Amino acid sequence: MKKPFNHIVLLSFLFISFCLKGNVGNNDYFKLADKTLSVVYQLYSAPVDTFLLNETYPFNPEHIATYTVSQDKVTKQRVAYLWPSSGMLSGVAAMLEVSGDKKYKQLLDNRILPGLNQYFDAKRQPNCYQSYINTEPKSDRFYDDNVWLVIDFTDLFLTTGDRNYLKQAELVWKFVISGWDEKLNGGIYWCEQKKTSKNTCSNAPSVVAAAKLFQATKNKEYLNWSEKIYTWTRLNLQDTLDYLYFDNINLEGKTDKRKFAYNAGQMLQGAAILYKLTNDKSYLVDARNIAQNAIPYFTKEIIKDNDVYRVYSKGTGWFYTVMARGYFELYEIDKNPQYLKSLKSTLDYLKTYAGTDEGLFYSDWTAGKTNKYKWLLDQACIIELAARLSAY
Repeated sequence: MKKPFNHIVLLSFLFISFCLKGNVGNNDYFKLADKTLSVVYQLYSAPVDTFLLNETYPFNPEHIATYTVSQDKVTKQRVAYLWPSSGMLSGVAAMLEVSGDKKYKQLLDNRILPGLNQYFDAKRQPNCYQSYINTEPKSDRFYDDNVWLVIDFTDLFLTTGDRNYLKQAELVWKFVISGWDEKLNGGIYWCEQKKTSKNTCSNAPSVVAAAKLFQATKNKEYLNWSEKIYTWTRLNLQDTLDYLYFDNINLEGKTDKRKFAYNAGQMLQGAAILYKLTNDKSYLVDARNIAQNAIPYFTKEIIKDNDVYRVYSKGTGWFYTVMARGYFELYEIDKNPQYLKSLKSTLDYLKTYAGTDEGLFYSDWTAGKTNKYKWLLDQACIIELAARLSAY
C-alpha cells in the first residue's frame, strides 16, 4: 500500500540543502546544528498528522520517563514528553536568532508549536503545558518545564518582534509564578502535584525568564520578581564554598546537595542579565564567581589521538547547553575567552568521538558509545549549543 506523502521528509531535505546566510561566526558549528536538526526529523518523527516526535531512536516501547513524578504512568507511550519536545523549540529558536533565516521561523510556527500545543492544558488554571499530550489522561504539570518555555517564547519575541510569542510567554509565566508561596520564606516548587521541595531548576530559570520579560515589556513587576527570586535562591541553595548551587530544599528544611550544571548556569545567566539591567556590580561579582568555579567542577581533561580536550562530563548534555547560556551572557559583558574555550573544546570532542553513524549523539559525552536508545533531548541540546557557538 502506498504511504501518504510525508511533509516531514520534505522539511528534512530543505534543511539538508540549507545554504548558510548572514554573519554566522563559525559555519562548521552551524552546519552541525543544521545536520542534527535534519537527522532528528528523519529518525524521530511520529505519525505524520501529529507534528510530534518520539522520545527515543530507535523507538523503545519499554521506555520509562524517570524524570517525571510518577515515572511514566502513561502506558504504551507513543511520543516524547514535554521536556525533550521543548528542547527542540530551544534549538530551532537559537538557529533563528543566529542566522536570521525565515525558514526556521516557518518550522517553529508550522511544525514545532503545533506539536507543543498538544501538551497545552487549557482546563486547569492557570493554563500551562502538561508533561504529556492532552489527548491522554491529565498528567503532571512542572514549573521548570514551563519556565523553559517562557524563556524560549520571550527570546523569540525579542528576535522577531512577533507579539504572539510574547503573549504566550506572559500566559505561561502566570502558571510559573503561581508556584511561589511563603513556605521557606519564598521560592517556587518543582511540580504542581508534588509540592514537597523548592528546586534550583524551577527558581534559577525563573530569574532569567522574569528578567527577559522585563526586557521585552519594560514592566517593572517582572524585574522585581527576577531580583526577588534571585535573592531567595542564592540565600537558600548556593554553596558558599564554591558559589555553585545545590539541587533543592524540602519543606522540612533539608537540602539535597547534588549539583547540576544547568542550575549553576541559570544563576550565572540570571546574575549577568540583572547586572546589565541594574548596573549593580554585586551581580557581576556573583556571575564571575560561578563562571570561574563551574569549569573545574564540571569538566575533565581528555587526551585523544594526541589532542587535549576539556570536556563537560557530569550529567546529561542538555544541562551543559543550558549552562552555556550563562557563559554566553557573561561573555557579552567582559569578553573573557575562557568562558567559551571549554564549550568549543567539548563540542569539537563530541563531533569526533561521541556521535553515531546516523549523525546522533550519545547521552554521556565522555563515556563513549554506550546507550542503544538515543534520547531526543540529547540531540536537541546539540542543535542549540552548536548554533549558539557558531556566533563566536
